[in-house]
Amino acid sequence: MLDATVTIAAPTSSAPTSPAVEDAALARAAAGGDTHAYERIYRRHSPRLYALLWRLCGGNTARAEDVLQETFIQAWRKLPQFRFESALATWLHRLAVNTALMELRATTFESLDIGETGMEVLAGMADTSRCHATGMDLERALLTLPPRARAVLVLHDIEGWKHQEIAVELQMAVGSSKAQLHRARSLLRARLGDA
Repeated sequence: MLDATVTIAAPTSSAPTSPAVEDAALARAAAGGDTHAYERIYRRHSPRLYALLWRLCGGNTARAEDVLQETFIQAWRKLPQFRFESALATWLHRLAVNTALMELRATTFESLDIGETGMEVLAGMADTSRCHATGMDLERALLTLPPRARAVLVLHDIEGWKHQEIAVELQMAVGSSKAQLHRARSLLRARLGDA
């Protein structure tokens, strides 16, 4: 008689885990005090958050870095209360925006407003060909906008927020949010030479 033993291997899961699943696992570990998991969360999400904060802070690198640091300090403190009703990336994004807006509210907008002198700032920058640096021209022009108008433009046009959400966060009327967006778009068109 032939004696054959057949071993059936258990299926192995070689499928990569999604970023959301990995984020959830990291968040649970970090909420339990695992600093290495938290460091991975920081490394994964800080570049995207920094880009957003840099825009909201008007291109001020130091302010954006401070707000990013404050965001992650708050995240570390609040992570044990994170309920996983949204993705970790969404939660961090909202926390970063709220932190930036709190910082912007605490600062006198008028003292930061470079207003019409922004045209001079933009004109004083190195002249680059639009076909090679249109994105850079837009970034530079965005930096010259008044802070409230810039915040509304970034939140509405770049981040996809609704005017109602912006109004709540910036403590303004919905109509003011719409007016600030119109103002920001008009200033951008003028500064980019499209008016």
